[in-house]
Amino acid sequence: MDPSGVEGRPGTARPQSRASKALTAIRPYGLAVAAVAFALGLALLFQQFGVRTLVPLFLFAVAFAGWYGGLGPASLAWVLSFLSFDYFFVEPLYSLNISPADLPYITVFALFAALVTWFSTVRRRVERELLQTRDDLLKREAELEASNKELEAFAYSVSHDLRAPLRHMAGFSELLQKHSAAVLDDKSKRYIGVILESAKKMGTLIDDLLGFSRIGRVETNKTALSLTQLAEEALAEVRRDITNRDIVWKVNKLPAGYGDRAMLRLALVNLIANAVKFTRTRAPAEIEIGYMDQSDNQVVIFVRDNGVGFDMKYANKLFGVFQRLHPTEAFEGTGIGLATVQRVAHRHGGRAWGEGLVGKGATFYLSIAISQQT
Repeated sequence: MDPSGVEGRPGTARPQSRASKALTAIRPYGLAVAAVAFALGLALLFQQFGVRTLVPLFLFAVAFAGWYGGLGPASLAWVLSFLSFDYFFVEPLYSLNISPADLPYITVFALFAALVTWFSTVRRRVERELLQTRDDLLKREAELEASNKELEAFAYSVSHDLRAPLRHMAGFSELLQKHSAAVLDDKSKRYIGVILESAKKMGTLIDDLLGFSRIGRVETNKTALSLTQLAEEALAEVRRDITNRDIVWKVNKLPAGYGDRAMLRLALVNLIANAVKFTRTRAPAEIEIGYMDQSDNQVVIFVRDNGVGFDMKYANKLFGVFQRLHPTEAFEGTGIGLATVQRVAHRHGGRAWGEGLVGKGATFYLSIAISQQT
């Protein structure tokens, strides 16, 4: 132990902390003095070579001090620059006397220096605020990303755990309907039918939720692929569930694309199924699958129909989870299909959007990359 007994005392760290703070506070003013000294040295050197325009050197020193130190160091640099310029470059030399003839020049220098000081300090403050805003946004982005992952994990876990009891409910309801049909009255049969129908809807909702959350959890396996073949596969899958419908299909040849085959196939299935659903009131229904070229290595696939359409003022709600523009009684669905399309688009660096008119059909677009770019 130190004989003096100073070591280990609670107050020994305070002088160092105060000295560090004092040094931090003084450093910008030392930087201002150094900037003016450097400008003065350059000015004296340039004067030896006949250079007469020396004021910008001192203005630069003031701007430098204001940029890195703020208003206080900039004011000190302004005063030192004024005194240095007057002492070394204004007649009579090596004195601080100012003749009436030099007053306009001194005034102009002072105004320019004040303007530079103001500009430097304002820009420094704005830059500091922008950096702080950027840091805040990055922090919030990280927090939102973490929250989204937690919500996706929660939705996936809950949806997965609901499957087993739902299957039991539906299975035993079917058994009850089958083995007790002879002893049940019409009202009881209707109750069982409502249970089975509700279980079916819940099963569809759970499957859609699992598919939606899975897109955000799995890694994309992007490869070159034929969009024409992908559209034909998606169309074949949708057509298996269509009965007694008069639909005129127009499938154009699509270009090659680059992306995750399973995700893009799911997106196309959802877009085509959406068109089939909302053309139910049309005879015949007309559905077209095509594409539009787009710059920046992007191709836009579209699915156009002559269905019921929608009001464009609600277009921002189309791709939200559980967002519906039509009542469930009129058109079935869970409100997750287009949200899934939007998520697939985002995973591929593209976007999804829709255009439509009430009673005159709708067109939904999906943009993806044409080829891999490094």
